[in-house]
Amino acid sequence: MANSNFSIAYQPNPPSVPDWLSKGDNAWQLTAATLVGLQSMPGLVVLYGSIVKKKWAVNSAFMALYAFASSLIVWVLVGYKMAFGERLLPFWGKAGVALSEGYLIKRAAFPATEHHFSNGSIQTPMTEPFYPQATLVYFQFMFAAITLILLAGSVLGRMNIKAWMLFAPLWLMCSYTVGAFSLWGGGFLYHWGVIDYAGGYVIHLASGVAGFTAAYWVGPRAKTDRERFSPNNILLMLTGAGMLWLGWSGFNGGAPYAANITASIAILNTHICAATSLLMWTLLDVIFFGKPSVIGAVQGMMTGLVCITPAAGFVHAWSAMLMGIFSGSVPWFTMMILHKKSSLLQKVDDTLAVFHTHAVAGLLGGLLAGLLAVPELTSFALPIPSEKGTVYGGGIMQILKQIGGALFIIVWNVFSTTVILFVVGFFIPLRMTDDQLMIGDDAAHGEEAYALWGDGEKFDATRHETMVSNVNGNEETVMSQRLNNISARGVTIQL
Repeated sequence: MANSNFSIAYQPNPPSVPDWLSKGDNAWQLTAATLVGLQSMPGLVVLYGSIVKKKWAVNSAFMALYAFASSLIVWVLVGYKMAFGERLLPFWGKAGVALSEGYLIKRAAFPATEHHFSNGSIQTPMTEPFYPQATLVYFQFMFAAITLILLAGSVLGRMNIKAWMLFAPLWLMCSYTVGAFSLWGGGFLYHWGVIDYAGGYVIHLASGVAGFTAAYWVGPRAKTDRERFSPNNILLMLTGAGMLWLGWSGFNGGAPYAANITASIAILNTHICAATSLLMWTLLDVIFFGKPSVIGAVQGMMTGLVCITPAAGFVHAWSAMLMGIFSGSVPWFTMMILHKKSSLLQKVDDTLAVFHTHAVAGLLGGLLAGLLAVPELTSFALPIPSEKGTVYGGGIMQILKQIGGALFIIVWNVFSTTVILFVVGFFIPLRMTDDQLMIGDDAAHGEEAYALWGDGEKFDATRHETMVSNVNGNEETVMSQRLNNISARGVTIQL
């Protein structure tokens, strides 16, 4: 009788807390998912809007915002089950909606993850976290959304926004879900034993390769933008970068699907690797260029976070520091040295160097995971308990598995991204017109990031005659000179 005075939520054994539910795991998984969400919204929205030229701030931020929103609708309608549902093909799950109450309140499960011995007996049971399916759908959506937003970094400053609005949901559905199912959802790479703790391949290698492919087909920015693309607000860029770094605690800490030892190890390793990588990148900038670069430090931070991701819960802390040294130097070398010697890398206009910071760093992390994974830690989470890095007796086979997994992700993303862009390009031009590229945000959205021409007044480059007089030449030259004269002066930084 006394219990009737209390809300049903606080009654002993309330119906909303079934026996299989772990309140701690559920609370942590929802928190981790939200931390990953904050990396995108507002983290990458802020970072993209500030790291680009002023005239592209609105467009860049909106591309990230749109990708986040559209991803959720695609995810609950078809994407989640294609990535984590029942097996349809060795690399793809069966499409289906994840919206019904009956489905979302039952215990979370990955139906294709049950792993068998060669004789057919069960070696590792199906993965079933101790919280409802709704929590898992929410958590995995955040991973899908940030992958698409990272890809967008390669095509900022020239992709037709209408083409992006069509491309984004198609890529998530036809490309991301394949990698997620193959490596995490119970596909052939998962059962083969490829190690990808939290997305070095599924997220970063995929976004880097797909972004590079998209940049190739969309085409380059305007010549003036390629030559001079200084950030419009470095301090705000650092704010976005800080959200990205701290949010990675949820990124790697949520990957074991529980508030357990693996999560603790992963979070500590994440920050050790990121800090080491940032310092290594900065040191190389000082040695070769005579001064530290703030943008370089952010890139070093990013490559460290990316590199540790496929191994975060499976390696020693000293290994995380070693990985930070590699992630702060190998991508630095490919970006600063190799890029200038490769005609292909110079031809493809990868706006934010996503290929170097994500594809190269993600591949590097995957290979190092195959070398340095500790058997005591892999036994907590991998479907094959005996899996371990080459250094700890895993032999050359584990490295071959890592290479094989990477090749699959690379080939699939080149193929799928190309096909999707050809389909989209048949209906909508992939690249803005040259006239639109000269103007930027005002041409794409009718909006600008900063009201520098009065309280809310939009800047129309064809109407303002300030600062330029007696200019001889054709209309395009006049327009270019006007824009150059009224733009803020800054340091030219090559990304």
